Amino acid sequence: MDVKIEQSWKSALEPEFGKPYFASLVRFLHQEKAAGKIIYPPGSLIFRAFELTPVPAVKVVILGQDPYHNPGEAMGLSFSVPDGVRTPPSLRNIFQEIEADLGIRMSGRPNLENWARQGVLLLNSILTVEAGKAASHRGAGWQEFTDAVIRYLSDNGRGIVFLLWGNFAKAKASLIDTSRHHVLLAAHPSPLAGGAFFGCRHFSRANALLEAQGKTPINWQL
Repeated sequence: MDVKIEQSWKSALEPEFGKPYFASLVRFLHQEKAAGKIIYPPGSLIFRAFELTPVPAVKVVILGQDPYHNPGEAMGLSFSVPDGVRTPPSLRNIFQEIEADLGIRMSGRPNLENWARQGVLLLNSILTVEAGKAASHRGAGWQEFTDAVIRYLSDNGRGIVFLLWGNFAKAKASLIDTSRHHVLLAAHPSPLAGGAFFGCRHFSRANALLEAQGKTPINWQL
């Protein structure tokens, strides 16, 4: 596996890399590739969220489930796809909520790297997937790793705004110390949620929480 992880995260997560589950996870990925299976995202992008948002920069966490499983979509950032790729339905709904919440016009550009560079950790709970098979790596060990990421931020950060959308993400709330951080809950932005995501106003609320701490708000406009 072509691991590319930023130094502050490498230091923070060093204990995890030495645990048996992580060795098993790496073995599993090597075996899947050796069997000719296509894995998304490419190895160099698996840790892209950590590369773009170092530990000291994290202001907001948006937790997704697992990477997109269609060709050319997964890029190591939750909900994001590269420029030129059709905007997935959940991301279209996220953009619609931002426009309604903040009164701004979104370009429709689906690449969220600009958010990541401002301190939004776009973290999937599961970091890899087999092509065409959603949630196929659910039991591989990634959730233990990303739960450790959330716990580390909870224990060592201060005033981070966690945006947890849908039941899968909401289940991670127990990992977060709410005396130190802010947790905003909403329905998932997927159309399958029947529009329950709309009206959550998480983007203006997140910025208000950041500004109250003297932090620079996120420019959500793309």
